[in-house]
Amino acid sequence: MIDYQDVVGKKVLIVGLGRTGVALAHLLVKKGAVVTVSDHKSKAELANHLEKMEDIEVKYDLGGHSPKTFLQQDLIILSPGISPNLKIFDYARSQGVKVTGEFEFATTFIKEPVIAITGTNGKTTVTKLTQMMLQESGVKTWVGGNFGAPVSEYVLSENPADVVLLEVSSFQLEHVEKFNPKNIVFTNLAENHFDRYRTMEEYVNAKRRIFLNTNQATTSILNADDNAVVELARDPAVQRGRIFYFSRKPSLEPQIMNIGGAVVIKDKVHVRTGPEIDYYSLENMKMQGAHAQENVMAAILASREHGAKHEAVQRVIDTFGGMPHRLEYVRKVGGVEFYNDSKATNVHAVKRALAAFNENVILIMGGKDTNLNYSPLKDIIKQKVKNLILVGEAKERINRDIGDYSETFLIGTFEEAVLIAFQKSRIGDKVLLSPGASSFDIFDSYVERGNYYKEIVNKFNR
Repeated sequence: MIDYQDVVGKKVLIVGLGRTGVALAHLLVKKGAVVTVSDHKSKAELANHLEKMEDIEVKYDLGGHSPKTFLQQDLIILSPGISPNLKIFDYARSQGVKVTGEFEFATTFIKEPVIAITGTNGKTTVTKLTQMMLQESGVKTWVGGNFGAPVSEYVLSENPADVVLLEVSSFQLEHVEKFNPKNIVFTNLAENHFDRYRTMEEYVNAKRRIFLNTNQATTSILNADDNAVVELARDPAVQRGRIFYFSRKPSLEPQIMNIGGAVVIKDKVHVRTGPEIDYYSLENMKMQGAHAQENVMAAILASREHGAKHEAVQRVIDTFGGMPHRLEYVRKVGGVEFYNDSKATNVHAVKRALAAFNENVILIMGGKDTNLNYSPLKDIIKQKVKNLILVGEAKERINRDIGDYSETFLIGTFEEAVLIAFQKSRIGDKVLLSPGASSFDIFDSYVERGNYYKEIVNKFNR
């Protein structure tokens, strides 16, 4: 078993040269490893990343993956976007080569307390809220993982924070063996990433690895309103530590206040993490949607574990307007409001977005086809969506599943889809981009997709 803390002279292969690969290469060279980088892209395609590697000694295997290169290593470390199930990794393992991920490798060097935030949706918002609540309280934080910088950048910086906040994806958890955060936040659990996982069970099993090393010092912060998360909480590994639940159901208030957690009752959050119950007002909260209350509760519980002050927490609740591309208000044109929810890349996220509106929604959906089942949306589509505008690779699948429950249009280009949505709108309508699919059929990221949507909308006039 290779010791990650001692890679001096060890031959280490990095697979995938994005921002994560660059940071990891610098970290490994600093630790004395003999580093090779492999990527299926060519030297020309990777030019921007290669420029950042000129100051370190690294070998390259670009434009493909050579089996010989893989078998010459002591350790192979994957960037998060690389599936560990490729045959070449199975072959390397069979020959005694250890395969792990950047997240698992880099987190072994973190000595500070870690808050790990995972779930299908809401991770980034909870991470940002928690960061702001702690910073407003004078607590020095570092944020990274799936959101922001790769963990290797924190280790390289040698500038310790008081608390490290890590947004953690299922991809990063696939390799977890030693990762042991002080706090675990689990927002919700729904179908996702079926281009990576063959079944829901595979996806859930990747997510549950976050609890692998829980102990009596671990506090898990879990969504009591999500049946799949509650089911996970029955796992003996979760039960080893302390559990705080959060809920929007007032009926759970006595039970949760007895063991610790947070509950929304009318316009207040009731919170108990110690002997006393504290109260936070939601009257001035700017974020839209019932799920925003869940995100706030999760962040309150996580930040209070590390010294967040009441007045600082309340200030963040009152002022934070949400993250870009997450039910983001764009503008109002001729009495029609436009919202950008480009980050909604799965069915659960679309349902959460639609729950924020009463009716008269013109919904734009579509993107890369990742074999998701859109049928769970049919009831909320019937209730709230007057027009369904479908675009991208997944439009035929979405149409088969839910196209009969609204007036539906299948459109050729993204720009045309936004224009049709505008043409169909009337005063009082809401035009919502909530794709329910990843962006990679047309765009490089959900950010690019959301920015293009906003660019189109900002040109409208009536």
